[in-house]
Amino acid sequence: MNEFTETDAEERADQELVQPIILLVDREDPAGEQHGIAAAALASVQAFMRDPENADWRQWANGAFAKSVRRADAKMFAKVLAAFPDHVLATVGEASAAGLPPMPAAALPKLLAKLQVSGTQLPEGEPLPPAPLTIVLNASLEMSTGKAAAQAAHALFAWVLESKPAAVEAWAANDFPLGVTQLPAKEFRKGARKSAGPVIQDAGRTEIEPGSTTAYVAASKGK
Repeated sequence: MNEFTETDAEERADQELVQPIILLVDREDPAGEQHGIAAAALASVQAFMRDPENADWRQWANGAFAKSVRRADAKMFAKVLAAFPDHVLATVGEASAAGLPPMPAAALPKLLAKLQVSGTQLPEGEPLPPAPLTIVLNASLEMSTGKAAAQAAHALFAWVLESKPAAVEAWAANDFPLGVTQLPAKEFRKGARKSAGPVIQDAGRTEIEPGSTTAYVAASKGK
């Protein structure tokens, strides 16, 4: 089982890069959790795939590719989209997330730095339909939506980096279909042995114990 240790953005060295992912959390009508997690993961990888040869992206991708999932209400979300025209917007059902290029972790623009990281929680909502590519999360860890979204984004990004280009291109050509599911610990460990990409192991600096395995990607045959 191939494992990759995720490092939380807040703990990265000052000179290292972090990718901000801004998740829309509407105050009155929030999206369902699976949709929000999928949108955050897609925003992360689609932002990278739009310009993979950019020097900042390459430096970031060659490290631990740290991510910071921050929440914004509708008003702040619109401000972020306007302020960062190089964003990529991912929408899954009623959920939306913006993926931005990597930037220094210790010098985030004020507009981003004031957005909250911890405590992001979406309601359960409707489940996503089955998809040929599914992010599997470890339900026993009881992660918040924000934490789960960061782990999902990490797992999906690791799959993109390590998969054959043809598989990634076929997935993209089919409009990025993506499922999200959570499994109990025993089923999660069993499925992890057949994962399509690295199994993410968390550094344990927020919410969960160090070394916890959090997420992986499961793919149908031929993906």
